[in-house]
Amino acid sequence: MPSSPIDPLNAVPLGHCVTLAQSPSRTKTTFHFLAGLSSGLTSSILLQPADLLKTRVQQSQQTAALLPTLKAILSSPHPIRGLWRGTLPSAIRTGFGSALYFTSLNALRQGLARAETTSASRSSALPKLSNTANLATGAVARVAAGFVMMPVTVIKVRYESDFYAYRSLYGATRDIVSTEGIRGLFSGFGATAVRDAPYAGLYVLFYEQLKHHVALLGGSMSSTSINFTSGALGAGFATAITNPFDAVKTRLQLMPGKYGNMLRAVRLMVQEDGVRSLFGGLGLRMARKAMSTALAWTVYEELVLRAEKRWASKSQMGL
Repeated sequence: MPSSPIDPLNAVPLGHCVTLAQSPSRTKTTFHFLAGLSSGLTSSILLQPADLLKTRVQQSQQTAALLPTLKAILSSPHPIRGLWRGTLPSAIRTGFGSALYFTSLNALRQGLARAETTSASRSSALPKLSNTANLATGAVARVAAGFVMMPVTVIKVRYESDFYAYRSLYGATRDIVSTEGIRGLFSGFGATAVRDAPYAGLYVLFYEQLKHHVALLGGSMSSTSINFTSGALGAGFATAITNPFDAVKTRLQLMPGKYGNMLRAVRLMVQEDGVRSLFGGLGLRMARKAMSTALAWTVYEELVLRAEKRWASKSQMGL
């Protein structure tokens, strides 16, 4: 029998009714946090080289090509260390960022579902939301998590760039605060929020829609394969649409004194490097986001699915 598509927040097969007694609001916040943390750490550590290369390509005022950039790193004395430079701040940012994102996204969707659905539709663990609700909850949760993790994001980008030679997180933080003040730790937040809000909203929307279509076309595909395929495709589409904001954000975080704000950064980038600078690193970002998002959401859903089954089983035994 083909596997049923999985609800992206509670990881319960869509179409399978679960009574409130079986899936109480025990979709425990702590577990969602830990599942998000695990998924974020997994994706960030495995895919750090792609993130580093994307930063190096975007940092150049004369948009660098991928192969020369990769060749320069591989020809260095420590190529492996070079490719994984910035892994610690990246893992902290993505791990805890994912934990905050998934936890807040779950809470928002649960609250919106209770407010908008009828008692008949509450028989499922998490009612299916409208496209507008998917866009809104994804955007709000991502921007909130992004704000909390912004200082780590700034340090991560500078670690990955070859403009700076930071040796520790403490040293990087002290240097940024001493030269730019606390504000320096939030460089590029505007561009990040403008990028993340539509990206996250579009991703949740695409992901929900794609899972349905992939399940229909995939025949006997497992739920894990459906989740991973839908996640990769959804991330690719959302990334392509929002890449200019990511390119601007990178310049603002690396050279805030020069670029100042989003509008000034866009104007200078187009004047100095042409419109193509707004799409620097697009291929790398699409590949990385497709893999990292698909991996993170698949790991997250599998962990929550197993927990939901265990909680439902315990609840049935207690009836």
